[in-house]
Amino acid sequence: MFWNTSEIPDQRGRTAVVTGANSGLGLETARQLAAKGAHVVMAVRNQNKAAAAIESIRATAPDASLELVALDLAAQASVHTASEQILAAHPRIDLLINNAGVMATVESKTVDGFEMQFGVDHLGHWTLTALLMPALLRGAHARVVTVTSTAHHMGRAVDPANPHLEGRYGPWRAYGQAKLANFHFGLGLQREFERAGVGAASLLAHPGLSNTNLQAVSVQESGGGATQRFSHWAAVHTGMSASDGALPQLRAATDPAANGGEFYGPLFVNNGPPVRKPIFRKIGMSGAIAKLWEVSERETGVPIDVSTPAGR
Repeated sequence: MFWNTSEIPDQRGRTAVVTGANSGLGLETARQLAAKGAHVVMAVRNQNKAAAAIESIRATAPDASLELVALDLAAQASVHTASEQILAAHPRIDLLINNAGVMATVESKTVDGFEMQFGVDHLGHWTLTALLMPALLRGAHARVVTVTSTAHHMGRAVDPANPHLEGRYGPWRAYGQAKLANFHFGLGLQREFERAGVGAASLLAHPGLSNTNLQAVSVQESGGGATQRFSHWAAVHTGMSASDGALPQLRAATDPAANGGEFYGPLFVNNGPPVRKPIFRKIGMSGAIAKLWEVSERETGVPIDVSTPAGR
């Protein structure tokens, strides 16, 4: 028997923060965690969609404990505000699911001047994770799950001299860089936890090819590019459902047997039940992680401090 949601342990008494919880993988992740008793903080940009998402969850789990927080990962000020709100209400966080993202959009910038995909998929989550770290470290065994993609295989490690691909932009080049940044972030964060000797763990997950609104938005935002249209067609006709696509990140977040530094994804590359996946591209990884840390701290002005917080 392969892992499924029936194996998610009781989550009562635990607090989970899920980015992009208004639709797709984030919604299904929030749904399952809430159904198992977790208090789920739904950190989302579109508040109208989020309200509908709450209704959807409560239709099957009437007693779901849910909380909405406005979060725009494309604006560092919004990430700071959302983090302050979450910390004020929750001195301890048990799960952080860095799920939200954009894919293969036309070249554009965040309000802070970052390349949009790198800015949203990585830098927004970098700052959120850093700011929530004190609450994560107050838990005995908190987990941070960062969602990457099989597209990380086509990505190039971030170049500190040109992290926003000035003069070199391509929708899929930028997406590959962003998802490889997610991959390096998840592994690098685990190294930081291990060096500090704390109980928190960082894990990675990818959903394979899942039929969510990610591809539809990609088509819309790219002006209907041919490769984006093909990706959307493939997701609709051959992709897994959002509920199945969310299983790898749910397993990474809740499986008692999962450990920090592990990577979960579909058995058959882009389809199938969630299994532990091997870590490839190890040559040069330490250097790439160091460069990512350098760029992320420089661009956001926010370091990641994994020292044990006061009051633990």
